[in-house]
Amino acid sequence: MPSETSVDTTPVEPPSRRDMLYLVTGSVAAVGAAATIWPLIDQMNPDAATIAAAGPVDIDVSQIQEGQRLVTLWAARPVFVVRRPQAALDTLRDPKLISQLRDPNSDNWQQPEYARNWSRSIKPEFLVVVGICTHLGCVPLYDPDPSATDPAPDWLGGFFCPCHGSKYDLAARVFQGVPAPYNLPVPPYHFPDDKTLRVGENPPGQTYDFNSILQV
Repeated sequence: MPSETSVDTTPVEPPSRRDMLYLVTGSVAAVGAAATIWPLIDQMNPDAATIAAAGPVDIDVSQIQEGQRLVTLWAARPVFVVRRPQAALDTLRDPKLISQLRDPNSDNWQQPEYARNWSRSIKPEFLVVVGICTHLGCVPLYDPDPSATDPAPDWLGGFFCPCHGSKYDLAARVFQGVPAPYNLPVPPYHFPDDKTLRVGENPPGQTYDFNSILQV
């Protein structure tokens, strides 16, 4: 049976800055952006049997607001689920952004075929990726708002790894000129119904082994 992750709807700061961290047990672990090395996340494990079996995890996406990121654990790895607003989706196809990316067309095998598209997702509004930097395994910060200076010059919005400065856009595509060699990987997932995201299970009729990716 899939584990379930729920979303707390308690009002916090504006949705574009929300950064919610949840465990697959359903408990709320933290609210607010955090720069965390992977071993610290690894201490917050769900049931050992679920981890060993890499069992699927269900998330109610109907409560995730635009601009929010939810973090859950699947197979002992943090998985980011981001509900992207239309403005963010438009930016993903902007030539100014695309020209700065190392693998803009997802040619490297870091995702299933069903997520190998311009949004790297099944439903464009929902990004689902394993949140581990492909450089040395740190957990990147989520910073969706463009900025001239923060967390890096000419920031276009996305994920920033404070350990060594690797940058990813809001499709988790890595920028050129940073230490990370690959895009953040996409786990197997699908939507059993309109409000449920199931991480760890492929859509019916699709085959994808997460162990086949180049690097996590």
